[in-house]
Amino acid sequence: MINIPAKTKANLASGIKRFQPILAKARAADINESDTVTIIVDILSEVFGYDKYTEITSEFAVKRTYCDLAIKLDGVVSFLIEIKAAGLSLKENYIKQAIDYSANSGVEWVILTNGLDWNVYKIIFSKPINAELVYSFDLTKINPKKDADLELPYYLTKHAMSKQSKASLEDYRAQKQIVNRVTIGQILLSEPVLDTIRKTIRKMADDVKITNDEISQILTDEVIKRDVIDDDRSMEAKKSINKALKQVKTQKHSEQSAED
Repeated sequence: MINIPAKTKANLASGIKRFQPILAKARAADINESDTVTIIVDILSEVFGYDKYTEITSEFAVKRTYCDLAIKLDGVVSFLIEIKAAGLSLKENYIKQAIDYSANSGVEWVILTNGLDWNVYKIIFSKPINAELVYSFDLTKINPKKDADLELPYYLTKHAMSKQSKASLEDYRAQKQIVNRVTIGQILLSEPVLDTIRKTIRKMADDVKITNDEISQILTDEVIKRDVIDDDRSMEAKKSINKALKQVKTQKHSEQSAED
């Protein structure tokens, strides 16, 4: 868990606590998108710390059209914000327009929000351009007294976006890409782990004969959840693990050669 600066944490906690009932009432009243934008501008200012008059803009034009809001720091757009009415549930297709904005402006980060739910996307400038959902949270369900609950909102604050911050959206994304159930699932199926399991079993009972393939089959069929194995990210995770293991092996070989 990151260490949020005391002042920023206090502003986050008090701001979230203040806006939670406001957002709940907005959803219950099914307010329109325009009124939702007004609330979100206040949240960006009072909770996340952006200057309402110089850093939050609705005048960011992309090919003669305007995105709902944009955050500009030191004259550079940090992220775009696509807004839906507070009473609407966020749908995946809502991000398509924001992707188009990003494609034409080069902005890498996009937020899709209705004030309550906040979905944070990283735009991948590949062919075709894609949006990766990095994380999401419901502002009305955040416990302002819990540091762990404040971490995800913190990454959207002005402090986290500043050069002084030791934690950024990109840092969080990089860690999430490694520390997740898919990667850990593939680590469990890697040869060094299978070797360790096999050796441990043999120490428990000398007459038990089992191979790495058999252990792998048991893990796949009975231990690791099927959706982890079938996840689209599993092949990429496996490649990264194999690359890391190869580097370790090469390093050990170099160290042994130096000793000889």
